[in-house]
Amino acid sequence: MGRNKIDLKKDVFSKSQYTKTIDTKFNELGVKTVSEQLQDETSIEEFFQLYNSLFYEIPSEGSTNSHRYLVEQSGEYISFDETLEEIDALRQEIAILRTDLLAQQIKNIEMETGQSLGINTDALKDQMSGLGSSIEANQASLSDAQSKSANATAEATRIKEEVDKSTGVGYF
Repeated sequence: MGRNKIDLKKDVFSKSQYTKTIDTKFNELGVKTVSEQLQDETSIEEFFQLYNSLFYEIPSEGSTNSHRYLVEQSGEYISFDETLEEIDALRQEIAILRTDLLAQQIKNIEMETGQSLGINTDALKDQMSGLGSSIEANQASLSDAQSKSANATAEATRIKEEVDKSTGVGYF
């Protein structure tokens, strides 16, 4: 067999040439600078644009990645339940004040005319109080039903995900 001559070429750089010629940064490993990381983050405006474009693809129910999950998390963040309780208390107070105002107007009419209108304001107050209690009971019942529904939906979603993961192949 004949011998072939192979010429090997070796480039040697001085220290100053080396840093100018060879890239010594870790660009290949995917390490990003802080400014590059900040540029890659999604802005709030971009988030909502993405949310709006995915709106109908997001499931309405589920323990995570659903509209219910977003509502519950946001509601906790802004103390939504406390706000609803405060609104209910204010509505009840308004109802009581309206009843008191009506009772006073009835008394004023009776004093001006000298005749009794025969309206029992205490009975009206009792009815308003009873309505307030009924509303509270209905709201508690509705809240309980919603909670049970959310839990049942989350459980059904979990079971469905487990079934979807299975291959359907069995041993007989």
